Amino acid sequence: MGQFFETIPPSLVKWILDQKVFWVATAPLSPSGHVNISPKGGQDFGVVDEKTFWYMDLTGSGIETISHLREPDNGRVTVMFNAFEGPPRILRLFGNGRVLEICSPDFETFVAKHDVKTIPGTRSIVLVDIHQVGTSCGFGVPFFDFKGFRPTLNDFWRKRAEKYAAGNEEENMDRYVFSCLVSLCGVDADELQILGIQKRLVNRWPSRPAARSRSSETR
Repeated sequence: MGQFFETIPPSLVKWILDQKVFWVATAPLSPSGHVNISPKGGQDFGVVDEKTFWYMDLTGSGIETISHLREPDNGRVTVMFNAFEGPPRILRLFGNGRVLEICSPDFETFVAKHDVKTIPGTRSIVLVDIHQVGTSCGFGVPFFDFKGFRPTLNDFWRKRAEKYAAGNEEENMDRYVFSCLVSLCGVDADELQILGIQKRLVNRWPSRPAARSRSSETR
């Protein structure tokens, strides 16, 4: 039987944190826009309190979720977890999302307070202010064995950060940030104040050689 709650039940917090993958669903306000679902894997997420969930957003090939969350009068988001081992369960967190842009004061305060380890590809922290939690049976979800997290994306950014630190200008973060500024639905990610973020992202890469004169902040 499905159940609904106004907050995350304490009995489900550990189960949420034990999951290896979850899905984030958003959509633009336009009825002709695409509904986007993004799978998220790894351990960079958590429960702040009974009404707040967070996860780390990494730079990738698109920016659908952030574009929808930053669209004026939007912000709707649903996060879904499935049980792939043990007793069956589906859990959904319904809420409104907030984007803490990398290097912004809110971002820095959050990662320091919650001891969040960032990587060169970190783009933002997404906070979900929850207004409803739903659980359902999950009887139709198959069993899967977890073999490990894919290192590909983190390795991708780590290698480019190392090349940039060694003096390769082609690995500057600029080109990666500006390659995904508009969502499929045409919602401009400039709502994310992307120009300011782009400048801050560059400064987060490892320090350049002394001869280059440009310095970078590292975490």
